[in-house]
Amino acid sequence: MTWTRDQIAARAAEEVPPGATINLGIGLPTLVAGHICADGGVMVHSENGLLGMGPFPFEGDEDPHLINAGKQTVTVVAGGAFFDSAMSFSMIRGGHLDVVMLGAMQVGSNGDIANWSIPGGRTMGIGGAMDLATGCRRVVALMTHTSKRGAAKLVDRCTFPLTAAGAVNRVITELGVFDPAGDGFVAVQLAPDVTLDFVRERTDAPVTRPETGDDITKRTPR
Repeated sequence: MTWTRDQIAARAAEEVPPGATINLGIGLPTLVAGHICADGGVMVHSENGLLGMGPFPFEGDEDPHLINAGKQTVTVVAGGAFFDSAMSFSMIRGGHLDVVMLGAMQVGSNGDIANWSIPGGRTMGIGGAMDLATGCRRVVALMTHTSKRGAAKLVDRCTFPLTAAGAVNRVITELGVFDPAGDGFVAVQLAPDVTLDFVRERTDAPVTRPETGDDITKRTPR
């Protein structure tokens, strides 16, 4: 059984230490806000000028003036703050964010990330992903393990235009949790009923167990 998008987000929330300041990229990462512990002191940053972003509002409670970088309506937690784009990117480029979670089209075994343009496709622009990937202390990529056409997205080396080189620390997909290791990926955790051979068939790079030889924990995120 593979993880759902919501279960990927729940597992990603476990990567956030108490008291951290984090940024959630457009797409799948935005779901993580709904799994952040309210008592953990975590502050979610949005590059359009918000610190203290909460989960999505209930239907009927939306405020069109409160949006994230993907123009989705959001909520604001107590103590939240608003500021202009210059201040927002000063926070990113100044190294003030502990964790960033980004969607990705490809992640290389050397930690490279490509998440803004498919060769031959329509180019939407890189946005703030380049700054986030290089300015944050830890980068976690949330993505499907393969494309809609079945092509591997965890690869030896990226063939799409790079967003940042050597930036990714961890990748979470519907198949599990993987760390770039330079010459392949280390399977930190697998989703229930997912085998290492199943992952290897869908990864364009070697996939190994942790060097400790420990069994890979299989469980479903809450």
